[in-house]
Amino acid sequence: MSAQFDHVSVHKQASVYFDGKCVSHTVIFPNGSKKTLGVILPSSLTFGTGVAEVMDITSGVCRVRQQGQQLWTRYTSGERFEIPANSSFDIETLETVNYVCHYG
Repeated sequence: MSAQFDHVSVHKQASVYFDGKCVSHTVIFPNGSKKTLGVILPSSLTFGTGVAEVMDITSGVCRVRQQGQQLWTRYTSGERFEIPANSSFDIETLETVNYVCHYG
């Protein structure tokens, strides 16, 4: 994954979740696709999905447990995980995590 996105539009207003523990900005690409760039402060959170998502961890360490699973999986910088549509996942950030979320 490259270190930057070129020729994109960025929404100025951040999306703030869980009392500021997760903050992201939406990036729109020339073909109309979107991604979010965000940060999750150390915390334990549960996210729901409407569409399938792929989360690239760009820095930090976290553990993820997907809906219906008992075991946690650890992810670090350079790793990714996929979440099916209409699902949820628990994430525990062991330190501040930066991520890119790809939709659809």
